[in-house]
Amino acid sequence: MQGKRPDWSSKFKIANARRLRKDGTDAEARLWRHLWRIPIEGTHFRRQVPIGPYFADFACHQIGLVIELDGSQHAEDAARRYDAKRTEFLASQGYQVIRFWNHEVFEELEAVLDTIFAIVQQRPILLAEAHNFHPTPDLWSDPPPQGEGEEK
Repeated sequence: MQGKRPDWSSKFKIANARRLRKDGTDAEARLWRHLWRIPIEGTHFRRQVPIGPYFADFACHQIGLVIELDGSQHAEDAARRYDAKRTEFLASQGYQVIRFWNHEVFEELEAVLDTIFAIVQQRPILLAEAHNFHPTPDLWSDPPPQGEGEEK
């Protein structure tokens, strides 16, 4: 049977995303509190975003950027292979993946934010050249301003 996915799949992803946001790490909570400081209009980061079979720690669909925070378990061989496969999939979907260690968020937050800011500044230019934007789904985008451009 082809066509629309069964409803349970999206319900499962939504429930999983909520659980991941609720049970996030201290590093994720800290970065989330500071991401608003990246002053690029048109960017909107989301937490624990389902993209294909994976969940991104943070994603900005508008510019195709995924931010991952890794704990020490990501240094193990099996985790590194999994992360490489995941990054390859996300790149095939047009996303650039950047990774930081959890301790960097705690010890070098300003450097982490500066790095994200520099990449965010470059992404719209790169994506415009590639014509590969990831718009925020209409369902979740902000509503248009009321009354703007209407004649009375």
